[in-house]
Order: sequence, then structure tokens, then C-alpha cells
Amino acid sequence: MKKRSTFDLVLTAFFLGILILLASVPFLGFIPLGPINATTMHIPVIIASIILGPRIGAFLGGAFGIISMIRSTLIISPLSFVFSPFVPLYGSDQGSWKAIIVALIPRILIGVVPYFVFKGCQKMWKNKQGLSLLLAGVAGGLTNTILVMNLIYFLFHQEYANVIGEAGSAIYAAILGVIFTQGIPEAMVAGIATMAVASVLLRLVANRNKNRI
Repeated sequence: MKKRSTFDLVLTAFFLGILILLASVPFLGFIPLGPINATTMHIPVIIASIILGPRIGAFLGGAFGIISMIRSTLIISPLSFVFSPFVPLYGSDQGSWKAIIVALIPRILIGVVPYFVFKGCQKMWKNKQGLSLLLAGVAGGLTNTILVMNLIYFLFHQEYANVIGEAGSAIYAAILGVIFTQGIPEAMVAGIATMAVASVLLRLVANRNKNRI
């Protein structure tokens, strides 16, 4: 296994600190918009995935998921039960272990997907790093929203229907509504932020590697 440099460890700690900061400041990391919170927590994970690779990206994504789980346990909202196994299901007196899947799996993949999208785009467009970063950021943002909302639909179908007061095909229409009205803007913000920040960090890493040669 490749040994991580001190520089990588410092960057990892830096990104983890940003996640904790975003989660701690009201309306910064989690922004209440109806039953589902909008988030900016995925942005540091996406950038870390591109700069530090999918392993550290997955680690930070898992940290995002755990933070989300803790927050949903402590700050109860109508859909807290889909992110925390300790919050009783809507209309029930006990939680569900399936909430762990919703809280962790999409967030871990946020730290994996952007890396491979970026590398793939770099192979296709070698001289268009900015575009590659933009697309990687968008892909990371969409990974979060699409997976979270679809897992909610498949794992908590009836409970979600009870919360939003819909039934039948209207339930998935509500899921699509969240994806388009909340997920796409989140993904675009993630893409722009990734393009701006990751380009600077990539230059920093490249210059550091040159100086070490």
C-alpha cells in the first residue's frame, strides 16, 4: 500500500475540519428547504476526491455521512428517520437500520465518482482541465442527490409518502421534483466551486512535486 505523505495527511485533516465547520455553523452546511435539507457538505469531499484520490475521498464522504447521521439524531426534522437509525420512523416508535445505507453509501460515493469522472475527462480533453473539474464537480453533486432520493424512495417508500402526503405515482414525482429543483442547483454550485478551488490546489500539488524532484 502506498504510504501517504505528511502533505496528504495535512490536507485530509484540513478537509475534515471544513466538514465539521460547515456542519457546525447554522444554514452553512445544511440549509433547510422543505422536508429535505440542501447541503454544501459534498463540495469539500468532491475536491478532496480529485486532489487526494478516491480512498481519502471515500473516507471523507463517510465522515460526511456520519456527521449527517449525528445531526439528524440531534436535530429532528420530518425526514430525520431516513438518515438516522436512532430516530423513530414516521408513525412508528422505532428507527430502521436502513437509514445507515441512506446516510453513508451516497456520501462515500461522492468521494469516489468525481475522481474517475475527472480522470476520464482528462483523457478525452487533455488541455481542458477547467471543464474536467466542472464536470467532476457536477457529477459528485448529482451522485449525492440522485442516490439519496432514490434510496429514500426504495427503502422508505411508505414513510416518505406519509410525510409528504402523497400516494401512487405522485411519490416518485415528488422525488424527481427534489432532484431537479434542489439537486441540479447543488450540482452546478459544486461544479463551479470545484473548478475554482481544485484548479488552485492541483497547481500547488504539481509545483510541490516539481520542487521535490
